[in-house]
This record gives sequence, C-alpha cells and structure tokens, in this order.
Amino acid sequence: MIRAQAALETRMLLRNGEQLLLTVVIPTLLLTLFSSVDIVDTGKGRSVDFLAPGILALAVMSTAFTGQAIATGFERRYGVLKRLGASPLPRWALMTAKTCSVLVTEVLQIVLLTAIAFALGWSPHGNPLAVLLLLVLGTAAFSGLGLLMAGTLKAEATLAAANLVFLLLLVGGGVIVPLEKFGAAQEVLRLLPVSALSGGLRDVLRDGAGMPWADLGILAGWAVLGLGAAGRFFRWE
Repeated sequence: MIRAQAALETRMLLRNGEQLLLTVVIPTLLLTLFSSVDIVDTGKGRSVDFLAPGILALAVMSTAFTGQAIATGFERRYGVLKRLGASPLPRWALMTAKTCSVLVTEVLQIVLLTAIAFALGWSPHGNPLAVLLLLVLGTAAFSGLGLLMAGTLKAEATLAAANLVFLLLLVGGGVIVPLEKFGAAQEVLRLLPVSALSGGLRDVLRDGAGMPWADLGILAGWAVLGLGAAGRFFRWE
C-alpha cells in the first residue's frame, strides 16, 4: 500500500505544472544563468563551484518544503487527507508514502542539476557520506516545516506563506548570494536550515572539508523541531 501510494504521489507531483516550476525549472534556470553570467560576486574560484551546492540545497527546499506544503495544504482543504485517513491505509503509512515521493523527486532533481553543473564545468570533491547526511537531514528539516505549515494554516495561507518563505530563503539563505554580503546579519542567517544545508554542501563539495558537524547539528535541530511540531499540531481536516 505504501509503495502504491508513493508512486501515485510521485506521479501527481511530476504532473503538476506549478510543482515542476518550483522543483525543476527555477533551480535549473538559476544554476545556468548565474553560472554563465557574472551577476553576483561569488568570491574566489568559478561561480559554478559556489552555486551548484546552493542550488542543490534549493532543490531540496523546493520539494520537501514548498511543494509538499502547498500540495498537502490543498489536499487537506478538499478533504482528501480526511478520506485517505479513513481508508485501510494508516495515517503513518500515508506520511511515509509522501516522504518516499519527496525522496524520489529529490533524486531526479539532483541527477538533473548535477548533470547540468558538470556541463558548466563543476568539479566537486569531498566525502559522499557527508553529502548524503546533509541531504537527508535537510529533507527531514524541510519536510517537518512544510507539514507543520500545511497542517495548521488554511490552504490559501499556506500557498502564500510557502512561496514567500521560498523567495526569502532564496535571497537570504546563502544559495546565490554569499552570506558574507549581509554583514552582521550573517550570524543569524547561518542558523536557517537552507543556510546550513547550502553552507555544509559547499564546504564539502567545493572546499573538500570533513564532516560539517555544525551544519548537521543545525539541520538536526530543525528536523526535530519541525517534525515534532507537525506531529503534535497537524490537523487532518
């Protein structure tokens, strides 16, 4: 049942034009544009080496947070979640299926964006295990926050808030613009989940750093907070 529901969730996600815009088109355009045109000063080295890890973090956020929050919010509004909750599929299995759908979509995103980054001259290096841990904890953190938003706000409010947060974190999360450009505010911005994910990926893939424990700790904290709050306050109708 979980496998069938996960396959359905994935097909629905990939058929949704707005979700494809968030998960595929926008990250691809940002990576290609800012790597090819000298718009933002990304510091030493090639732009693609700075941008590729940040765009991977953006892809995780767009799927696990923005896309999932909007889709789940409208499923809750139209009574889909309530009907599924009354079906033989347990509620925990439904959430597991949604998580599997997010992971499948992220794999497709990462493969596509990595191929584009390689074509643009990206040369990553570092510990694959550290990258995997960052992506898993980042997914958990953003999923918890997305489900919390979808399960507590009205669908229209979720739509507006999720897109607004996406734009704010895109600008102020170290994805495209280095956090050093924000002066004293950078110390606060580093605590954001997208900043920890993009910064950790950048340290590993660009600078060849070891295990980014500080960034992993921040993501783990957001994951516990988001998933715990979603489990406590999520409303099915």
